[in-house]
Amino acid sequence: MASLMRFVNRTARCFTLYRNNQLENEGINGYQHLYIIKICKQPGISQDALVREIYVNKSSVARQLSLLEQNGWIRREPWPEDRRQLLVYPTEKALRLYPKVLQVRESWNQRLLEDFAEDEKNLLCDMMERVMQKAAYLLEHPQEGDAQR
Repeated sequence: MASLMRFVNRTARCFTLYRNNQLENEGINGYQHLYIIKICKQPGISQDALVREIYVNKSSVARQLSLLEQNGWIRREPWPEDRRQLLVYPTEKALRLYPKVLQVRESWNQRLLEDFAEDEKNLLCDMMERVMQKAAYLLEHPQEGDAQR
């Protein structure tokens, strides 16, 4: 079988280039669009929840949030119940950009799958969701995944 990760990685890199091209004049870069999507969808999300949902280490999340905050995309506030935890909120600037970020992602998906029949699109999405869920499971239960070999 061909390398699944080669297909996934190359597709993701192509999307990164497409997205960067589409959003280059907006003042965000790299994977900051992902943070804007998560924070706009879930205002008040904790930094720890972002770590779990984006599958990035704590220091990377803290670094990206710091940049986003410096550039006026987000604001962070201490959680009233545990002041050590920070909650993240979008600014008006982020809320204005949010629909465009979603549109860029949707446009990519539509163009990428335009030659597929509807049942093929559904099957591919279902299968990729299963792959994604299995990847998350293996990450959270590494010993079980290694034992299955």
